[in-house]
Amino acid sequence: MKAMNFETAKWRRDAIDEVVVDEGELERRRKRRRNIIIAVVVLAVLAIAAFFMLGGSGGEKAAAPAGADGQQLPAVSVIVPGRQDVAAIISGTGSLAARRDMPVGIPGEGGQVVRVLAEPGQWVAAGQTLAIIDRRVQTQEAAQLAAQIDVSRADLNLAQANLARAQRLLPRGFVSRADIDRLTATRDAAAARVRVAQATLGASQARIGRLDIRAPTAGLVLARNIEAGQVVSAGTPWVFRIAAGGEMELRARLPQTDLAQLTAGVPATVTPVGSSQSYQGSVWQVSPIIDPATRQGEARILVPYNRELRPGGFAAVQIRAGSTTAPLLPESAVLTDDAGSHVMIVGPNNVVERRAVRVGSVTNEGVVIAQGLNGTERVVVSAGAFVNPGERVRPERARPAARQ
Repeated sequence: MKAMNFETAKWRRDAIDEVVVDEGELERRRKRRRNIIIAVVVLAVLAIAAFFMLGGSGGEKAAAPAGADGQQLPAVSVIVPGRQDVAAIISGTGSLAARRDMPVGIPGEGGQVVRVLAEPGQWVAAGQTLAIIDRRVQTQEAAQLAAQIDVSRADLNLAQANLARAQRLLPRGFVSRADIDRLTATRDAAAARVRVAQATLGASQARIGRLDIRAPTAGLVLARNIEAGQVVSAGTPWVFRIAAGGEMELRARLPQTDLAQLTAGVPATVTPVGSSQSYQGSVWQVSPIIDPATRQGEARILVPYNRELRPGGFAAVQIRAGSTTAPLLPESAVLTDDAGSHVMIVGPNNVVERRAVRVGSVTNEGVVIAQGLNGTERVVVSAGAFVNPGERVRPERARPAARQ
């Protein structure tokens, strides 16, 4: 057993001695690993140094141009608008009203109101009864006049009979020609009294008919100023107001220059204040006079009836008065102050200039410049309020916005 153990231990030591690695080989491996690490570190340092060197060089190349005093010039976005065909839109505001506001008064002698048959907001036909006035007295007078006609007819019949008998007796000599003339005059007078009585009755019946307040035309009842039991007379102000045909209109106050572009039939869009709904109409009348104090006139836009269009309300209108060719700018490019509307343009040598303009209309695509630009200028798109006339800038062409 001891011999076997001795041999086993010896075998193990021999085996260990056979697998021992050469020291020189290990040293060469360590040197190679160290060289690789050093090379990686050197490359990293070179890369960082190159990054900073290139970055500094690029920053110097991208630096903004400097002015005469060495300061960097501010960059502004500019646009060259050109000229475009745009719809000529005239905007305005005004009050809504009935196109034909018809006040209805007392056509007859008046009296006490018995019943009111119409209410505001109700449609009525031409000749429809709106209110009834007590007619008992007038009815009795008419009955009296009708009886007077019967009396006059009886007198006429008697006079006619007397004349007929006298004419039969005239050939026999029992009556004279003078008697015939007298009886003829009596008959004619009786006939005249019949006609007078008939005319008087007709006038009385006409007065009775005028006691009823009737609609002079078909339309919409806007207001009423009468109640049952009220006593009215010919001097009473209007008792009903009717919009003939229910037609409404917008009475827009517009400058003289805008009125010159309008003619009857031009389409328009009316939008009541506080409502998102718009209604189509057309200009039906342009005022022939201008107010010398305001230099404005009135354009009347006809709008079909709608419950949302109430007389007395306020509304905005956009009138399509054809098309025009003019520069079109973003809203941010147009500035306004006490002196009026203006834009900032970049002139020669990149110097900022102020240019006064007149705004034609505002559309979904931008602001139409009616006067002040020819379209070839470099207009500051935004930040125009932060640059001053005479200041040098660095203009950068802005990309035109896509059309809606």
